[in-house]
Parts: sequence; C-alpha cells; structure tokens
Amino acid sequence: MSVYNHRPMVPAPQNRIVEMLDTIKAEFDQLAQEAYVCKSQRDDFEHKMNSQIQEMNNFQQSIIELERSQQALKKQYEDEIARLRQQLEQAQARAGHPNMPSSAPSGIHPSQQQQQQQQQQQQQQQQQQQQQQQQQQQQPTPPNIGPASNYFGGIMNAHGSNQPPGLVAPPQMGESQHPGYPPSAQHGPPSGYVNGSGGPSAPPPTSQQGLPGGHGYGYPPRVGGPGTPSSQSAQLPSESANAKRKSGSTPGMAPPPAGQIVPQNRSMSTSKPLGSTAPGGLADVDPESVPPSMKIEGHDWFAFVLQDENVPNDGDLYIRSVCFSPDGMYLATGAEDKQIRIWDIAKNRIRNILSGHEQDIYSLDFSRDGRIIVSGSGDRTARIWSMVDGQCLHTLRIKDMEQKDPGVTSVAISPDGRYVAAGSLDKMVRVWDTHSGVLLERLEGHKDSVYSVAFMPDGKTLVSGSLDKTLKLWQLGTNEGRGYGAERDRSKGPCKMTFTGHKDFVLSVACTPDGNWVVSGSKDRGVQFWDPRTGQTQFMLQGHKNSVISVAISPNGRPLFATGSGDNRARIWSYEQM
Repeated sequence: MSVYNHRPMVPAPQNRIVEMLDTIKAEFDQLAQEAYVCKSQRDDFEHKMNSQIQEMNNFQQSIIELERSQQALKKQYEDEIARLRQQLEQAQARAGHPNMPSSAPSGIHPSQQQQQQQQQQQQQQQQQQQQQQQQQQQQPTPPNIGPASNYFGGIMNAHGSNQPPGLVAPPQMGESQHPGYPPSAQHGPPSGYVNGSGGPSAPPPTSQQGLPGGHGYGYPPRVGGPGTPSSQSAQLPSESANAKRKSGSTPGMAPPPAGQIVPQNRSMSTSKPLGSTAPGGLADVDPESVPPSMKIEGHDWFAFVLQDENVPNDGDLYIRSVCFSPDGMYLATGAEDKQIRIWDIAKNRIRNILSGHEQDIYSLDFSRDGRIIVSGSGDRTARIWSMVDGQCLHTLRIKDMEQKDPGVTSVAISPDGRYVAAGSLDKMVRVWDTHSGVLLERLEGHKDSVYSVAFMPDGKTLVSGSLDKTLKLWQLGTNEGRGYGAERDRSKGPCKMTFTGHKDFVLSVACTPDGNWVVSGSKDRGVQFWDPRTGQTQFMLQGHKNSVISVAISPNGRPLFATGSGDNRARIWSYEQM
C-alpha cells in the first residue's frame, strides 16, 4: 500500500469555487433588489415632484388672474371716484359753496355748516355704494382660489346638503308625485313649453335645470346631424339649460323624474355585424340633460358622478376595475370590498350587487350581447355572472396546487361569447368554456406574471401582456395547451408570436376592432402599436409621465382609443391608416 493514496481526495477547491459563486450570486441578487428599490423611490419622488410643480403652477396662475382682476376693478373704481368728485365739485360750484371752505360763510353757524357737510358726505357715500352694486351686478365676480372656485364647487355644495343626489323632484317637477293624474293635470307646463301667449314659459329654478326628457330607455334623440332619426315622442328640454336644442314638446306632457340622464340613441349603421348594439349610451348623452349633482364639468368635457350612499365614509374604498356594458347604459365596478356593483347610469342607481368573491376584484368584462359579465379576483377565481338576475353561473377556479399565487389579474370574453380568458400572477393564461365552465387550455410561456389579456376580433387568437416586458399572441384550439405536468409536450405550444420592445412591465393590452393593430401600455410610460402579422412595432406614443395602466379602444369602429396613467391623466388619442 502506498502512502500517497490520500491524494484523490483533493476536490475541495472546487467546492470552494461553488461557494464563492453562490456568494457572488447572492450579492448580485441583493444589488439588483436594491437597484429596483432605488428605481421605485426615484419614480415616486419624480411623481411627487411633478405633482408639486403642477400645484404650484396652478396656484401661481390663480394668483395672477386674481391680481389682474383686482387691478381692473381698482382702476374702474378710481375712475368712478374721480368722476363722482368732479360731479360733486360742479354741484357745489353751482350752489355757491366751495369744496373746502376755510371759514364759515356769513349768516351760517359753523355747526350748521358741519351738518351740511356731513349730509353731503353721506349722500356721496350712498351714491357710490349704489353705483358699485350696479357695477358688480353687471360684471362677473373676480376669481377665487378657494376650494369652491371651479366647477367642483357646485358638486361640493350639492353633496353638502342633506338631500342626496338623484332624489325625485318636487310635485311641480316630477310625474311620479302624481301617479293618479293624467299628464294634462299637472300644475303647470313643462320647461321650454310654448305657452298661450306664443312665448316660452319661465324656466325652472337653477337646481332643476337640465332635467332629462324621457323615461327609461325610450328617450327621444336630440336635434342632430343627418344621421340622427327624428323622434316620434316629445322632448322636454329646459330652455335656459338647453338653449341650442329645439323644443318639440306638446301640451300636457309631464316631465320625467329628476336624477336621470337622456341618452341620445342614434341610428345603427348598416355595416355593423348582426348582433351588435346601437352606439347610444354615454357617447351621445347631452351634457345639459344631466343633473348638476351627477356631473363634473370642464371647458370641453364632463364626467358623471356615481356614488353609493350606503357605503360608510369612515375610510377609503378603492375601485380596482370598471367596465361599460355594450349598450353603454350600465357600468360595472369592482371594489376592494369584494363586491361588484352594476350601475344604471341613466337612473343614477345601483341595479345589482354581485357578491361571492373573497378578495379584491381586479378585472371585469361584459359579453358582446350584454347578458353575462365575468370578473377576476385575487381569490384564485374568475366568476361568470348573469345580468338577468345577478346570479353566479360558474366559478372558474385555478386548482394548480403547485402554484403559490395564482390570483387572477385580468379577464376577457371572446367576441362570440364562447370563451373566457384569464391572466394570473402564476405566469399563465387560462381559457374556459363560458357555457360549461370547463377549463380548455393553459397557456404557458411568459416568464413573469400576466397582467392583461385581450381577444382578437376573430375570437381564435388571444393577446397577453406580462411583467416580463413582452406581449404574446396565442392561437386557440390547437390542443397544444391541454394537459398537466408530464402529460404536456412543452416542445410545442400555442404561442404564435412574441412582441418585444417595451423597456418595462407591460400593464395593459387591447386590440382594434378590425384586428389590424395591437395596442399596449407599459410602465416605461409609452404606448406602442404592433402589427399582429409581423410582431413589429409600428410606432410609439409618449406623453404620459408615469406608467400607462390602462388602454381602451373605441368599440364602435371609430379610430379612437384612451389611455389612463399613474400621472393622474387620461388621454384620448386618434389614429388612422396611412
């Protein structure tokens, strides 16, 4: 036996190299995490800085406008005072009394002269006050930088009262107060109605202006362009609120209850496919027909205000997702209280409350026919609800036990209503059958959580956006997305194409109605248009100062789309084929 037999036991340095590599990897991961934290802090700081700068600019602009208005009023008052002094001197000269006598005239006691001067001063002050009041009535009030200085002031005052918005009008304004009376038995003609003298009747009070002109969904359309059909029923617009609209009301027609909106349904285009709905809805609502308690206005826009009065005001209730019904009459909202509220926008009330989820609701989508709505939640489920009775038709559960966090982040219904797709935090996209609730496919390929899914118009392809900075185009019905674990052939897959180009997380995706474009929004603050046939970026849109969280395409074929960002801005864009 040789004494050198212990030499083969020397592989210790190799183990040390492995340990050193592990140490280097751990340090690299720690540095990467610190870099991510620093980047997040930088973005947060930049966002706060931009917000402060914007507030300072607004404050500075308000001060400049206030100063300008005050200077104008000051100059006007000085001119008026000079004119009054000149008139006073002329009057005193005609009366034979100097303006500032050094001594009392003969025959008049000094005390009497002092009384006369006091009376003259009082008369001058009264004249100045009357003239100032007349000028203030003729001129607008100077701007105020207080909390109620803009369009929000009316809304704030409305909500500050004890009467909640959307209540039924008083008897002289609401038909529901007199259910037993025919329309001709009302206590007066509706606003805008032509009275017997040939002129319009007096408009209602300001708080009642802008009432809608119909009940339910049979609202008559307003006077519009050539594509707007003429209405068979009468309109009841308020003359002061809707001066540009023509009144076609007839004697005896009663106004509708307060707190409703007049949707102006236009004619359906003959080029639309069978089963599509009329445009109508919010896009054609006359702003003047919306009660003041239900809207917030800007110089070229207005927004509806829907508020659940039954929710306690002891804290915040974040709304995670919203979705309009295809006809635009309903709005679904998913909040962190695990409930889905279906709002009847025209009536300013909640139609249904859908309960069943156990965690926050992150995504909602209506079917094209408006009969069902699907929701996705952090409780590992997507649920299909009936819009008829508000019942849960199917609960689509993620049953993969090996996945640690398969919360649902995004849901979408195919155009034909046959499939429901859901993206989740476990990097997968799952597709279920809408009618049976059976899982059809599990689409794997993303390297990070899937945050957005959208069907192409053909219903056979699906687009997904992920935190791995990519989009993927999936082909459905290939049977390559079936199976679990070892049963699956991962050498094949239904992924047709991968879109690369974003520099950060892809947070939202959408498809144009003609299927020619895929639009995506990202944390890199950009919006990109993709060609689904080649997977190439066609152009990039910039302008947001924070992550583009949401992208929505106009469903009626108009070349418009909207983006929502973390910079507290929503932008509406137009596009056209070159």
